[in-house]
Amino acid sequence: MRLFRHWSEVPADLRGGVLSLGNFDGIHLGHQAVLAKTVALARAKGVPAGVMTFEPHPRLFFKPEQEPFRLSPFRIKARMIEILGLDYLYVQTFDRDFSQRPAENFVEEVLVGGLGVSQIVVGYDYVFGHQRRGNVALLEKLAPQHGFTVTSVGELAGPSGVRYSSTTIRNHLKDGRPDEAAALLGRFWEIEGRVEHGDQRGRTIGFPTANVPHGGYLHPKKGVYAVSAGIDEGAGTVWRSGVANFGNRPTFDKKDVLLEAHLFDFNGDLYTRHLRVALIDYIRPEQKFSGLDELKAQIAMDGAQARVLLQRRGLDAPAAAPFVAVR
Repeated sequence: MRLFRHWSEVPADLRGGVLSLGNFDGIHLGHQAVLAKTVALARAKGVPAGVMTFEPHPRLFFKPEQEPFRLSPFRIKARMIEILGLDYLYVQTFDRDFSQRPAENFVEEVLVGGLGVSQIVVGYDYVFGHQRRGNVALLEKLAPQHGFTVTSVGELAGPSGVRYSSTTIRNHLKDGRPDEAAALLGRFWEIEGRVEHGDQRGRTIGFPTANVPHGGYLHPKKGVYAVSAGIDEGAGTVWRSGVANFGNRPTFDKKDVLLEAHLFDFNGDLYTRHLRVALIDYIRPEQKFSGLDELKAQIAMDGAQARVLLQRRGLDAPAAAPFVAVR
C-alpha cells in the first residue's frame, strides 16, 4: 500500500480510482464493510482502490483539551487498512484552513481535481466540509457534473443486533469489557508502543514486565488484563500470552499512566522494541497493596487466572501468525 500526504503527490496511475472517505477510528466491522466495498468495486472496474482519512482526528483538532478518545492511532489504522487490501492511503492534514474549506470546494478541488476519483464510497452518515454541511445527498448532487458515482453503505449491525459504533466500542473498553469491544472490532483491541526502561522492580519479585507508555489514545478501564503480546520478529509478529496491568501503579504512588505486561515463559530482552499488547479479558481493578510480598502474591494469582482465561480461548501458546487479524 502506498501512502500520500497531499493530493498533488498522487501519481497518474492511481487517479480514476474508487475512493472511500472517513475517519475510520478503530477500523471496526462497519468500517471494514465500507472499505471492503471500495476494494470490490475497484477490482470489478480494474481501477485503484484508495482511502482518504484525516490527521489529526477532527474531533481532536476542535477540542484538543479533551481526554484521549482515539481507538486507533495512525500506525494501527494504516496497518489495518493495508490488511484490507487498499492500494493507497491518502492522509489529509486537518488544520484550520482545511476545516474552513466549503464542502463543494473539497469535492471539486481535492476529490475531482486532485485525485480524479471515478467513484466515492462512504458510510450513510458521512459528513464533511465547513460546518459539516456536506453529506451523501450533496455528493450525489455533484456527482453527475463531475463524472463520478457515489455508493453509500447503510447502517450495519452484528448478529446480536448491536450497531457497529466507535462510541459503543469506547464505552466497552472504558467499562472493562474488552471481549464485547472485540465483537464489534472484529479483533482484540491493542495498546502498542516502544518498550521503555522502568524501575525494574518486577525483576526483583520474579515477574519482569515490559513497560509501554500510553498516551494519545483511549485509556481503557484501569486494572489487570489477560493479554496476548505481539513481538516483531523480522517480517512477522510472534504472539505470546501474558498478564498486564494498566494504570498508575498506586502501590508505588505513581501518577503517569503505563501498561506493564508480563509475558509468560519469556526471558528475552524487549527494551526499545515495538510491542503490541491485545487486551483479551479483564481480571480485576487496579489496587494498592501494603508491600511487595502482598503484590507478588496477587500477581501470581492474576497470572494463574490469566492462563486459564487465555487457554479457554486457545491463546495460551506462542503463535507464528497474529490472531488479531481482521475477521
